[in-house]
Amino acid sequence: MLALKNVMLRAGAATHIHDTSLALERGGFNVLLGTTLAGKTTLLQIMAGLTQPSAGRVWFNGRDVTGVAVQKRNVSMVFQQFINYPNLSVYENIASPLRVARMSRNEIDKRVSAAAELLRLTPMLGRRPSELSGGQQQRTAIARAIVKDSDVILLDEPLANLDYKLREELRDELPKLFAGRDAIVVYATTEPSEALLFGGKTAALHEGCVTQFGPTSEIYRQPCDIRTAQVFSDPPMNVTEVEKRGAELIVFGGTRWRVGAHARNLADGHYYVGIRPHLIYPSPRNGASGEIDGRVLVTELSGSESVIHLDVGGKTWVSQSHGVHNYAVGSDARFFADLDQALFFDTDGRLIS
Repeated sequence: MLALKNVMLRAGAATHIHDTSLALERGGFNVLLGTTLAGKTTLLQIMAGLTQPSAGRVWFNGRDVTGVAVQKRNVSMVFQQFINYPNLSVYENIASPLRVARMSRNEIDKRVSAAAELLRLTPMLGRRPSELSGGQQQRTAIARAIVKDSDVILLDEPLANLDYKLREELRDELPKLFAGRDAIVVYATTEPSEALLFGGKTAALHEGCVTQFGPTSEIYRQPCDIRTAQVFSDPPMNVTEVEKRGAELIVFGGTRWRVGAHARNLADGHYYVGIRPHLIYPSPRNGASGEIDGRVLVTELSGSESVIHLDVGGKTWVSQSHGVHNYAVGSDARFFADLDQALFFDTDGRLIS
């Protein structure tokens, strides 16, 4: 187990990592999910020993490793950028940590061959990194990380700089690569879809704070507060103040919605409601009884979905739906919110239901 115990990182008056305690276990993925500058890379560097915390301790398998140099830890790290040795072949790049460990030539060849086969790099072993595509270079970096059987493997947004097709391909492969490995795998990402795909456990980060940590699916379904819900929604969750009066919700300066399943037992009063963009539909359907009238600001169309940004009473709301729904910018449009799947928060932003 890799444990952070009350770890903090300060630089002058600024606090980059607030008091953080995490216990990361072997088997499955441990995901750090947050926007850019949320603190993901800094936490990975603390775990690796590249950065020393200002307070707190780092423990591995019951041993305090806070002051242990990264060279003395059995850790591998893969970054966003393709970090390979340009003058070495793919084979030698993958073999480099094994040569440092003074393994035998036969053992090196065995491990490199196995990693290359796994990552479909065998035909490229004699090439230099400059002769590879971006995806092949990142595969090489990943192969180097897994070939040495590290105790801890840290992946810092390793797919961020790949094109869409390569990113999707490697997303599918990564869980298979690490399945059955006796290593602690920590994967940092800005994308909720990656966290959901990998499963395991997720730590949601916001401005250097871990707002919630636990099984990924549970955090998605039951975020403890608005900040966590926003971290786990891309596009961002739609949030607005509401007043519950009996069987109605009063929103948007007087618009009335019927109370959905999640709010039926709430006492009358003021709350925040959060509705994920994929629950804002361009046409009525079961459960989607909350009418939203707005002016179209932006229309983003792809082959499989439409993302529509609306100005609703001076606030931007976002709908994400399957299919192509073409709205003219500046036109008026009506959408429908699924209130049965909405989340409700108290006035301090804590989840109620």
